[in-house]
Amino acid sequence: MSDAIVRLDRITKSFGPVTALHEINLDVRDGEILTLLGPSGCGKTTLMRIVAGFEQPTTGRITIGGSDVSRVPPEKRPVNMVFQRYALFPHLDVFDNIAFGLRLSKMPAEDVRSSVRKILELVQMQDLADRWINQLSGGQSQRVALARALVNRPAVLLLDEPLAALDLKIRQHMLAELKRIHVETGTTFIYVTHDQDEAMMLSDRIVLMNRGRIEQIGTPEEMYGVPQSLFAAQFLGDTNILSARVISIDGSDARCDIGIGELQVPSGTLKTGEVINLSVRPELIGLSQGSREPGGLTGVVKDHAFIGNRIIYWVVFSNGLVLRCQEARGVAGITYPAGTVITVSWPTEANVVLMA
Repeated sequence: MSDAIVRLDRITKSFGPVTALHEINLDVRDGEILTLLGPSGCGKTTLMRIVAGFEQPTTGRITIGGSDVSRVPPEKRPVNMVFQRYALFPHLDVFDNIAFGLRLSKMPAEDVRSSVRKILELVQMQDLADRWINQLSGGQSQRVALARALVNRPAVLLLDEPLAALDLKIRQHMLAELKRIHVETGTTFIYVTHDQDEAMMLSDRIVLMNRGRIEQIGTPEEMYGVPQSLFAAQFLGDTNILSARVISIDGSDARCDIGIGELQVPSGTLKTGEVINLSVRPELIGLSQGSREPGGLTGVVKDHAFIGNRIIYWVVFSNGLVLRCQEARGVAGITYPAGTVITVSWPTEANVVLMA
């Protein structure tokens, strides 16, 4: 991945008195899978529609491949889009659905046949070329929509929640297929979803959006491991949010009081007396029974739940604080029932200071 193939410069979009996007600046790297992630109403689909040309920005500039396309109509942009509802033609078979755009562009018939055959092999649908759309499963229909969008080799493929209508197992399989197809084609993907698991599994980078603004950009590892804000920490995975007061600073380290004990965090720009929020992921918290661990905090198991291969514990402390903790479900099958006095501890590196 190298230079930006799509560049958004101070994109704003208003619908009457409502501002849906606030001065969005974003570079999409050539050949990457970039996911726009966020809750309903955050602006992610509006931003994708602006890239596609279905919406015009109120202010700002869009370039694709170095060319300004801000006022270029959708059909003249080097992008294609896969929709959640596929938008396949029910009166055409699989082959003709995929060939439709090529024929519209007056491509010679032999070239159409060759291009469609190649893309059918790519999406592993070559044996279903003569099937009618109503004879396909949801996953097969999605493959046809993907093939139709890729067959004319767009510079950028836009995918607007394309797996939302599929059940979990098929969705997971299609995510793996999307990654394979991306590797084989090298096409830049811009993917929209509200599903954090999809974003984590698929993306090279994630753009987390909130209320029309970009909250954070990073790799899946960066987004999960080092969230920069309260919203990012809570939206991406499960976490514990601790209110802490900085009581001392010693070089690069700061000591914080969380009401039931003290923790060490990177000092950064913190000041003594400042009240901050910390994020601690449940799976980083260790549980032990018996003698108190050095630096550990003693509480009581309030409840627990089995979630497949892991167990979730809620541990309550003397000041009313409840921590969510997670352990792998081991072969020994040891669980701590409600009422068990337990010690929790976690490494210093698990304490992530949230700056906003």
